[in-house]
Amino acid sequence: MEIKTAEFITSMASYGDFAGRGLKQIAVVGKSNVGKSSLINCLCRRNKLARTSSTPGKTRLINVFRLNGEEGFHLIDLPGYGFARVDKQEKARWGQMMQDYFMKAEELQHVFCLVDIRHEPTEDDKTMNTFLRQMDIPFTVIATKSDKISRGARQKQLAPICRALLVQPWEIICFSSEDRTGREELLQRLEEVLTAEEETGE
Repeated sequence: MEIKTAEFITSMASYGDFAGRGLKQIAVVGKSNVGKSSLINCLCRRNKLARTSSTPGKTRLINVFRLNGEEGFHLIDLPGYGFARVDKQEKARWGQMMQDYFMKAEELQHVFCLVDIRHEPTEDDKTMNTFLRQMDIPFTVIATKSDKISRGARQKQLAPICRALLVQPWEIICFSSEDRTGREELLQRLEEVLTAEEETGE
């Protein structure tokens, strides 16, 4: 798959109708500062399409991007979870926002679950993983910041991720927005997901 165009559509505090809704959707989830915005920018070859910040908790809204125009799909950037410097009420609001999205987004095809390859998945990562399985929502685990460790160390770092999230090493895409490791694999996964229903005639 080639990303020819990418544009920001809207930000929402709660999921609802927006201009152009109806296209297939791919959602991106992960803890705060795991690299969701950087992944989106790298994927689309746009440095400032999604706002990045060194401060965790920057994304507090549901951000919608349209890729490849009116015949393409929507990429949904969901709020980062697990940021410690917000109160319980704010965390609950974020959680409700994401739950509402997953309950209402009939166009959702797949979820990219981002985890930092350098660390074991958090309890929030495990909770998201369990939720997606219970909702029967297909997902792919993306191990971000892969440039921070050597190629030889990656398999060792993937082991605890596999155990925590109940996936196999070959199912995980190692990714880096810095050196674009995994970008082609991510584009291939997107194409597989978006064409799956067409091939089965659904």
